[in-house]
Amino acid sequence: MSSTQNMKEIDFVNKTTLENGLKIVTEHVDSVKSVAVGIWAKTGSRNETHNMAGVTHFLEHMLFKGTDNRSSLDIAMSMESVGGYLNAFTSSEYTCYYSRCLNTQLERALDVLSDMVLHPSFPEDEIEKEKKVVIEEMKMYRDSPNDYLFEQFSGQVFKGHPLGNSTLGFEDTVSAFERQDLYDYMDERYQPDNLLVSVAGNVDHDRVVELVQDYFSEVEPKNTVDENPPLPDYEAGYLELTKPIEQTHLITGRRGLHYDHDDKFRLLLANTVLGGGMSSRLHQNVREKYGYCYTITSFNQSYSDTGLYGIYVGTDKDYVDHVRELIEAELDKLKQDPIPQKELSEAKAQLKGKLMLSVESMSNRMSRLAKSEIYFDRFVTLDELQEKIDAVEADQVQDFAQDFFDNNLFSEALLLPEV
Repeated sequence: MSSTQNMKEIDFVNKTTLENGLKIVTEHVDSVKSVAVGIWAKTGSRNETHNMAGVTHFLEHMLFKGTDNRSSLDIAMSMESVGGYLNAFTSSEYTCYYSRCLNTQLERALDVLSDMVLHPSFPEDEIEKEKKVVIEEMKMYRDSPNDYLFEQFSGQVFKGHPLGNSTLGFEDTVSAFERQDLYDYMDERYQPDNLLVSVAGNVDHDRVVELVQDYFSEVEPKNTVDENPPLPDYEAGYLELTKPIEQTHLITGRRGLHYDHDDKFRLLLANTVLGGGMSSRLHQNVREKYGYCYTITSFNQSYSDTGLYGIYVGTDKDYVDHVRELIEAELDKLKQDPIPQKELSEAKAQLKGKLMLSVESMSNRMSRLAKSEIYFDRFVTLDELQEKIDAVEADQVQDFAQDFFDNNLFSEALLLPEV
């Protein structure tokens, strides 16, 4: 069945669901000569049991190591030999295998990606080599103080839940993976009703559907195993760590808002005012006014049922107390005073500008198509997003801030230099 919604931007967006449950979404952009093609699995690190922590990410690596029809070199050369490229990424809630190429290579891209997803061979020797590769990747992130601290902070905020784990897993779990574990996980999570094909660029929807049907229509539907434990109650906490480093790194924050939360756009604007670039209050006050840091920023990550919000700063250990006080003062200011209209208008323009600039990339369009489908089961237009941003008033941000930026709800993770 196929349906097209009739609105300005949506005129170029189409969705089809195959009989086995696999969804196909496309966006036609006739001003380019390229396409971005993605096969998305609605599974991530939050869907792993403790013993299998890291299997989603490990599987993502292994799908590039060969299929029943192609060697790993064949896969690597398949798109590079025609000027395109292949890549993949794993998050907490989804995995994506994608290609960017000329629109004349659409069939080749879908052929290679579908082969990787449907016919992986998982050579034993490649599994053992890739375990070492992923463990080195873990070490790389541990050597990055801000990445390491972010993982520790997330683990604290989502303590006892897979959302608090690194997508890479742990050395002991990754080391224990066996070939059958990968097949079992794919059998549980890579079913048609849990897969999505997203394509953006100079592309014809019916042609995409025809190709995807050729590759996937014979895959029998099977109920996806939904390994998704409930979130434990949140409790604010404090974590202090040390490493042989020069700077002190601090993150303060709390659980955030899910993708479809009523207050999402109030938080986005508050976050932009606080830490959205060099003009933000935190940057201007902590760095420009006092020189206490090189980097200070705020971040906001949404998931299907929760989120993660925080403020990060790298500073000297002697400045930590001063920086903490300045951060608290900026949060208090948001709670006590409405954002001046000029500053709010500039924050709205900043958010809308980022949205509009993002659509110049076919890869971004392809990702937006997929995430809209994953989180909203429909295409969310730029007009709708801009309208929701524009609808937020200063007093609404202030009311939201008074509840959200409650000091008692903020956790802190501090990484200090070893003495």
